[in-house]
Amino acid sequence: MRAARLTGFRAPLEVTTVPDPAPMPGGVVLRVLACGVCRSDWHSWTGADPDVQLPMIPGHEYCGEVVAVGAGVTRWRKGDRVIAPFILACGQCPDCAAGHQTICKDQVLPGFTCDGAFAEYVAVAHADANLTALPETIAPEIAAALGCRVTTAWQALVGRAELKPGEWLAVIGGGGVGISALMLGRALGARVVVVDVVADKLTYASQMGADAVVNAAECDAAEAIREITGGGADVAVEALGVEATTTTAMRSLRKLGRMVQIGMPAGDHASMTLPMDVLYSGQLSVMGTRGMPSWRYPSLLNLLSGGHVDLAPLVTRRIALSQASDELAAFDRPAPPGVAVITDFET
Repeated sequence: MRAARLTGFRAPLEVTTVPDPAPMPGGVVLRVLACGVCRSDWHSWTGADPDVQLPMIPGHEYCGEVVAVGAGVTRWRKGDRVIAPFILACGQCPDCAAGHQTICKDQVLPGFTCDGAFAEYVAVAHADANLTALPETIAPEIAAALGCRVTTAWQALVGRAELKPGEWLAVIGGGGVGISALMLGRALGARVVVVDVVADKLTYASQMGADAVVNAAECDAAEAIREITGGGADVAVEALGVEATTTTAMRSLRKLGRMVQIGMPAGDHASMTLPMDVLYSGQLSVMGTRGMPSWRYPSLLNLLSGGHVDLAPLVTRRIALSQASDELAAFDRPAPPGVAVITDFET
């Protein structure tokens, strides 16, 4: 099969031919229909993720068609179109039994702990516990975002912050996961303000329905949010994983506000100096989130199929496998609005 392999950190991916994967017991092999290029892939590409051992095929935001089924799989057969969360939980441990699949101690992470989906085919572990049928009404390039960005935002808003209609949501970072949070927050009945430093991203956020936008390069963003919302946001999500934006998220909240850390703190930002006085005096709740348990897919898919959210504008670039390196390198600077999805695995 054709695949794009990471063979050196910050080096162009090697587009080459490698053996097709075989299904492991309990797993399946998918023909990849689409795979997103995500900021988390950039962390792998830069060497900031300690789980990644070279060589590695990146790609964790995918959908596909089942082409091979391993021993013990009961729910899936050849020809099924499916989506998968990027955290493949074992489905057997106490955490999985309690519904907390994202903290499963035996989790498998395609693109991080095993080869991922920047390839024609990908092996998926623990298929019965993780895969969800892909509705015919959702195009593959849209479904790819349901493996990471959209699902991570859904878990942050519904599973962690418990966002309520009428509340103010501050989204710090207008990338793929930030815009996903904007769109889902609006569908949940919240009012949303988006913060970024790139004018094009703020224009894009306005087009996607943001009630207000703030350019953090031109003002104190937290102060601007407090003024817009009349005292501070009820919920803030940090969607970059850096100290400055995490501080902005905390300072943007009203008292008793809730903040969810979506962005992955890695490299120089693995440790941060944060305004703990703001947390203390405001009696804030600060939560982390990572991925989404597969049992939340039905609620999200029902929201989409009901016409409450149109994710099509989220995908702004459909690219070939050979262009993945350029998209990864683009995360070194403010990336263009929207997300890039690999839909051509032949060139």
